Parts: sequence; structure tokens; C-alpha cells
Amino acid sequence: MRIANSEQVSNAIKHFRLDGQVLKCVPYGNGHINDTFRILCKLPDGGEKYYILQTVNSNVFKNPTEVMANIEKVTGYLRGIVKDPREVLSLVSTVKGDTYYIDDNGLCWRMYDFVNDSVCLDQPDIDEFYQCALAFGKFQKYLSNFPADTLFETIPDFHNTPKRYENFIKALEKDPLSRAESAKDEIEFVKSRKDFYGVLIENNKNGKLPLRVSHNDTKSNNVMLDESTHSALCVIDLDTIMPGFSVTDFGDAIRFGANTAAEDEKDLNKVNLDLDKFEVYTKGFLSGCGGELPDSEIMLLPEGAKMMTMEVGMRFLTDYLEGDTYFKTDYKDHNLVRCRTQFKLVTEMEKHWDEMKKIVKKYCRGN
Repeated sequence: MRIANSEQVSNAIKHFRLDGQVLKCVPYGNGHINDTFRILCKLPDGGEKYYILQTVNSNVFKNPTEVMANIEKVTGYLRGIVKDPREVLSLVSTVKGDTYYIDDNGLCWRMYDFVNDSVCLDQPDIDEFYQCALAFGKFQKYLSNFPADTLFETIPDFHNTPKRYENFIKALEKDPLSRAESAKDEIEFVKSRKDFYGVLIENNKNGKLPLRVSHNDTKSNNVMLDESTHSALCVIDLDTIMPGFSVTDFGDAIRFGANTAAEDEKDLNKVNLDLDKFEVYTKGFLSGCGGELPDSEIMLLPEGAKMMTMEVGMRFLTDYLEGDTYFKTDYKDHNLVRCRTQFKLVTEMEKHWDEMKKIVKKYCRGN
């Protein structure tokens, strides 16, 4: 569902400083949160240049200006570090010199220079998966000295798993559609792991897991690769940049990329943890980090993977109990199917826990 109409798009374009005359504007990509358009301009010298225009979805991000403030800070910082300009997104300023434009309807708009000769992949092969890991690792390395606490928390408690558990319990107690009866095993699965949910927060408190700049949406298609070599270029989709943990960024990528099945696979026999992909991603991520993570933090990477998988499954189950009010569903029990898939993956991680720990230990500096 589109947020903006064609008239609003045309109006927004006029408020940005473009290097040429607009020839074409078309919807672009397959994102589900913001409206995205690719703009083609003809330059005065006869050449062409592309831009990306986007809305910032205020239904998801209640304070779009805080989202833009975070993006402006982080991209500005990165631009002073990277060598290839394609390694960081470049915001296009408005005619007033701002990094965003808010129209009369309250819609927040931003524009980026288009990253030429690049590609994003929904289903990377194992070498491309390594490159995605490398990109997110470099993201951590480049921002290792950035003061994470200066960023806005644009979605409060986004990866606060104990808070997610509290929300789950409230939904279970209300059970407005009497769905708890059909999810007894899944409810018990969540309750039986209650003691695990505070592990990352406790490690943060005891100094083993520092607060860092986290991306919070580390799917492979949020990395741009060079179109010809398929080597890592830059991380995109920066809306959820916030203070957070490196291990949850790692963990969400594993949850999504090292699962042998789709996120809503009904046949749980197809759901397994691909340990080869787990190791490849670990190697790429830590190589990208360039030694910035201490061994104590590296050894929590498996916890990050399990935590993110458990948390997402819990969110699917919570939404199922509440009547499918958050996640878009295609059929009645879609969220229940989704949570079962995540919980099966958690079970697979628990089964291979010693192997996961052994893999990450291999990449610790102490070895």
C-alpha cells in the first residue's frame, strides 16, 4: 500500500537540489515500509544521473526527524572514513539546505544519490553471503568510535527481549480471540526459556557487551554489492540505526540467512541451521570488524543468533494472540506458522550449541 500519491511525489521532487532536469520517476525496489522511487535526470552536459527518493513511514517511525538526524550523523561520520564514495549513502540536500522535506500532509521525504553499478540480493549464494557479512562487519568497524549514545532510539525497546516477553504475557492474559488454546505448545516454548531473555542485557551491565551503533535490519538485501565483482560496497536501509548490540545485528542475519527454509515454512522438517553458512558469516563479519570486537563479545555471537530468533518468534506469537494487528498475514494462522518456524530454528541452534560456540571461538584473537 502506497503512502504517497503521484502529486505528492512530484511536489517532493521540486524541493530537492538535483543536478539536472527530471526525465522519469518510477517506483523502485520491494520494501514494505517506505515508498521508494528512482528518479532519472538529464544533466546539462547531456549525461544522466539517478537519485533515490523515499518517504519515511510515520506509522512505523513516530518521529521521522529523529530517524533523519541519526542517518545524517552516521553517514556524515562514515564519509570521513571510507575511501570509495559508494561505501556510504549520500543524502541530497533540499533547496533550503536540509536533509529532508516535510510536505503539507506531514509526510517526511529524503533523497539519496543512487549508488551506480551496484546490486542487492534477496538470496545470495554462500560467497555473496560472506560479502554481506563483511559489509556489516565493516559497518561495526567504521563506527566503533562513534558515540552510540548520541543517537535517538527511534523505536523504543526494539530489541529489548525481556520487554518483548512482558508484551507476550499481557497478550496471553487478554487472549482477545481465544487463540491461546491453539498455541499451547508454542506458549510453553516461550515460557520455558524465560531465564534466557535477559542474557544480553546482563552482559551489557557487566561490561562484556558494549553499547554500539547497531543497524537492526541486517538482511542480505540491505547490502549493496558491486554489480560486476559482487564484492561488498555499502550498507543501506538505515532507518533503524540506533544504540544497540553488535551480536543482535549478527544474530538477525543468521536467523534470516542461515535458515534452510523460508520464514513461514509449514513443514518444520525443512527448517534447520546451516552451520556452513553460520561459519561463513562469522568469518566475514569478524573479518569486516577488523579486530574491533573483544573475545568476550565474540563469544556472545551465538547468544545473539538465538536471542534474535527467539524474539522474532515471540513477536509473531504475540501478534497471533492479539489478532494479527502488526504483521501482514496472508491467511488465518500465518503468524502461528511463522512463530513455529522460528522456534524450530531455536531448537536447532540449541542442538548445535557446542558447535556454534566452537566456530566463534576459532575466530577469537586468543586462538
